[in-house]
Amino acid sequence: MYSDDAQTRSTIIAALGRRVSVEGPPISTREVATEPALRGYLDASVREIARGEPGISLIILDGEATPAGGMGIARTIKDEIFDAPKTLLIIGRADDAWLASWSRADVVISHPIDPFVLAGAVARLLAQTEPV
Repeated sequence: MYSDDAQTRSTIIAALGRRVSVEGPPISTREVATEPALRGYLDASVREIARGEPGISLIILDGEATPAGGMGIARTIKDEIFDAPKTLLIIGRADDAWLASWSRADVVISHPIDPFVLAGAVARLLAQTEPV
């Protein structure tokens, strides 16, 4: 999960809890506050996959993060990583969904974060994918 805002990261973690659905497995999250930290984590995941180990299943990106926004990062991930992990983008306003479509994120939700909407979206994305 990427956001430069500690409160946003805390809200996301609280909304997700330890499980996003009754049927789903326990989840683990990793927080990053900067784009370089996220890139390092993604690079490590790509190396894990090359070794046959599980990698990242889903990336949650804050579209309002600065200086690197989640929209641009989502687009870069989809452009640069073969078989990229699923991405969920959280935007500032529902009216910006048209702009968020440029990012090629798999799911877009808006602030304020609704725990039920977030958990449901994450559960659906995780059900669609193997770890990447």
